[in-house]
Amino acid sequence: MKHIGMILAAWLVLGAPALAQMEMPKPGPEVKKLDMFVGSWTLDGDMKATSMGPAGKMTENEKCEWMDGGFFVVCHADFKGSMGSGSGITVMGYSTEDKIYTYREFNSWGEFTDSKGAVDGDTWTWTNDEKMGGMTMKGRFIMKVTSATSYSFSYEMSEDGAKWTNVMEGKATKGK
Repeated sequence: MKHIGMILAAWLVLGAPALAQMEMPKPGPEVKKLDMFVGSWTLDGDMKATSMGPAGKMTENEKCEWMDGGFFVVCHADFKGSMGSGSGITVMGYSTEDKIYTYREFNSWGEFTDSKGAVDGDTWTWTNDEKMGGMTMKGRFIMKVTSATSYSFSYEMSEDGAKWTNVMEGKATKGK
C-alpha cells in the first residue's frame, strides 16, 4: 500500500506537467457534419403494416445537443405511434478508426440499436442488424436533407440485404 502512494506521488510530480502540456484532441471535419442534427426536431411518419406491427402514424420530438468536447451529439426523444409511447436517448459520433458514423440508441421499451452511417451529398444512410423473434434482420434508415431545417426519411428492413421492405417514411422538421 505504501508503494502505491509513492508511485502516485511520483506520477503527480513528474507526470502532471507533461499532461498539462498535452494538447486535447479536437473533432475533425467529419464530426462537424453531425452539427446538422443539433436542435429540436419533430418527426412525423407513417408506419406500414408488417408482421412487426400495424400501420399508423408516428410522431417523435427530439432535442439534440453537443456533448462536452464536441465529439458526440446526444439526443433525447419522446415518441408515440400505433404500438404505444416511449422515450429514448441517442448518441451519434464518428469513428476515425473505422471511417464511419456511429449511432447508438436506447429506448424505454428495452430496445437498443447500434448503427453505422455514411453521408453522400445530402443523403445519410444508417444500417444495422436487428434480432427479432430469433431472426437477424437488416435495417436501413435513409435521410434525404431537403434544407437546413428539414429532411425526409424512410426505414427499410430486409432478411437477406438484397430485397428491402419499406416499413416507415416521413418528414422531420427542425424547430426554432
